[in-house]
Amino acid sequence: MQLSFDEPFTERTPRVVNAAKLHRAAARKKAGAFIVEGENAVEAAVSTGAATDVFVTESAAQRFSDIVTTAGYLNVFLHPITDRAAKSMSDTVTTTGLFAVCEPVLWTVGRAIKGRPTLVSVPVETSDPGNAGTLIRVSDAMGADAVVFAGETVDPQSSKAARASAGSLFHLPVARNIGVKDVLGQVRKAGLQILATSVDGEVDLDDAEELLEKPTAWLFGNEAHGLGEELLAQADHRVRIPIRGRAESLNLATAASICLYESARAQARASARSRQARGNDDD
Repeated sequence: MQLSFDEPFTERTPRVVNAAKLHRAAARKKAGAFIVEGENAVEAAVSTGAATDVFVTESAAQRFSDIVTTAGYLNVFLHPITDRAAKSMSDTVTTTGLFAVCEPVLWTVGRAIKGRPTLVSVPVETSDPGNAGTLIRVSDAMGADAVVFAGETVDPQSSKAARASAGSLFHLPVARNIGVKDVLGQVRKAGLQILATSVDGEVDLDDAEELLEKPTAWLFGNEAHGLGEELLAQADHRVRIPIRGRAESLNLATAASICLYESARAQARASARSRQARGNDDD
């Protein structure tokens, strides 16, 4: 599809105005759509089929020509926009000039953990969109099967969360359910043990290799107050991350990264041993 900038959309063009409104949760709900900005997010949205419309400035069309070309091949509607229109659509200080309006990509919990999941992130009452996006990104990097946001959480499809996920929002199942108990019930039904991070956990992460080999759902608490005692009591084990320096604690994203990495590594080692044992049996 050839993109012409002879008459680009301005900040007053209805399509631009409606797209800009998608930064608000009420508008996303009403439209059944959300907006993402930037190279990683738009590329992932286009390549996975989530994008319905791409808005791009003339300079961005040159800079991200591969993405624009791919969008055209996939019959995504391409809209040329002015620099002022891009500023009106962006929630960042410096806009990239590249946006995609997308269909909703959130899954139900049951569908997200269907089958035989081995590693699932369960952030509880996450309120910071940057942390939400980072958790999705880390989970994707560590090969997790899904991310399930439980309780009253930030919208993973908000522009800030989507941007922080660096495209990972479109790579793996992400679900959101306000019923924490319902989420825990479905997680157990899927055959996952529940591990919770806790500063006074009875299990040290350094000594948890055998435990981490099992299919696991990690509970990660709210940035301000962590996991309450009621939730900690529902976990199969409380796990503490050893801190050897003088820092008092770790933030949510960092703690999650460490736990997911250790789980992924333990499961990979167990899988390798299993394959080796099967190979020896075949000999």
